[in-house]
Amino acid sequence: MSRPSDPGLLVLHAVRVRGAADDAAVAERAGLPVDVVRELLLDLEAFGWVTWSEFAGTGAWSLTERGRAEGERRLAAELAADPTGRAGAVVRATLPTFDPLNSRLLQACTDWQLRPGDGGRLDVNDHRDAAWDARVLDELAAVVAEARPLLAGLAAELARFGGYAVRLDDALAAARAGDGTRVAGIGAASVHGVWMELHEDLLATTGVPRGADVTP
Repeated sequence: MSRPSDPGLLVLHAVRVRGAADDAAVAERAGLPVDVVRELLLDLEAFGWVTWSEFAGTGAWSLTERGRAEGERRLAAELAADPTGRAGAVVRATLPTFDPLNSRLLQACTDWQLRPGDGGRLDVNDHRDAAWDARVLDELAAVVAEARPLLAGLAAELARFGGYAVRLDDALAAARAGDGTRVAGIGAASVHGVWMELHEDLLATTGVPRGADVTP
């Protein structure tokens, strides 16, 4: 049975995977009511685990170093509390398979933004070559399809991994329908944005530093 996470952990973790987010964005990511999230964020702020910053009228929460450490402690405790040990085993086993998929997806996102030009240089993709863009979208779809069993396995153990597959499919469908921002655009609605959250989720849950060797 999929294990639910503590609301406080969900909020702290949502701030981490989003990088910077306001109350509504944290609530959306955590799957909790905004009023509940707002109270939890204020509690986390009081402990020095999150901080609120504003620039040009826009504000967002972000993790402090202490908050990052606290989040990792809670994530490790969540896995340790599983008497079967399956949750930790599944997450750790996912990383080596995810890593090559991650390389392919990042390359596809790069190909969406840049393409070979004259003299071997890379030019900004003006999206006038429909065949090139279609190939990139097909590659993204192939990566997401290969990741789907991994996502199902993760969500079967930890409920907070649910939703990634649907969000990736939604972003791909929108991109195929003509919204190019849903491929590699800034924010959580693009394929790249969802994938980066998933990657951060896996690294945070396993305690593996970004860029570390995950070969089994």
